[in-house]
Amino acid sequence: MLSHSSCMLIAVAALLVTCHALCKCPGIPGLPDIPELPGREGLKGQPRLPGLIGLCRNLMGPPGRDGLPWVQGLPYSLDTKLHDVLVNLKHRLSRLEGVLALDGKIREVGGKILASNGKEVDFASALQSCEEAGGTLATPTNEEENKAVLGIVKQYNRYAYLGIIEGETSGQFNYINGTPLNYTKWHQHEPNGKGTEKCVEMYTDGSWNDKKCNLYRLTICEF
Repeated sequence: MLSHSSCMLIAVAALLVTCHALCKCPGIPGLPDIPELPGREGLKGQPRLPGLIGLCRNLMGPPGRDGLPWVQGLPYSLDTKLHDVLVNLKHRLSRLEGVLALDGKIREVGGKILASNGKEVDFASALQSCEEAGGTLATPTNEEENKAVLGIVKQYNRYAYLGIIEGETSGQFNYINGTPLNYTKWHQHEPNGKGTEKCVEMYTDGSWNDKKCNLYRLTICEF
């Protein structure tokens, strides 16, 4: 399964390949010296290098660093080649996300993308795997997001840990970053652990229950 972060890495790699093919980045090891595209007139009649050269400039670092020159590029809005490359990448990523969504591998809700690897592990392991992938544990902040997480829970028919933990005060639960909850979906008579159940799981009906953190639950990440 490709995570959202993996998709972004593919996009960056494709963009850099394009830069290598279309521009010359003098002095940078590993980048080929390919003839430059025709220049354009800049201030005082000086030639202005294409905007993709400006993209390579970002790889070169700030002016004066290691003796490399600062190369002036065209603004993104005026560089049609760079614009076309980014539009194409956006289109391809959109299609890839569509395929993954159709296959049930990911779900989109609001500005989030939810995904599961189908593995059942303890809370700490689930959180670690999500963070290593560039995200965090799924954390519903409204009814729409809760329903999206529930969709994955139902798909696997397994309870899942949420990115919510109990704070220092018994019965007071917060997001992982310590922020108080702005939305809850507690099952009837929950939470009732009274300080002994620090984590939160989602039932297959979408309601929440406080639970111990060392049990095996489905991993669902958000990006």
